[in-house]
Amino acid sequence: MRVWAQQYDTVDALCWRHYGRTQGVTEQVLEANPGLADVGVILPHGTEVTLPDMAPAPVTPTLQLWD
Repeated sequence: MRVWAQQYDTVDALCWRHYGRTQGVTEQVLEANPGLADVGVILPHGTEVTLPDMAPAPVTPTLQLWD
């Protein structure tokens, strides 16, 4: 999927908005977009970013004290 950066966007903000998480995702987005890290932390408005397909985040079971 291709998205375009809005004003003051960062790569991790794009990941959070699209995937709902940043852990382990931001690195893969940077790998899928060679040269994107050279642009800087704040992406220029209108920068095209390719977001690769990701597997859903693993669900960690929670422990209920009174079950």
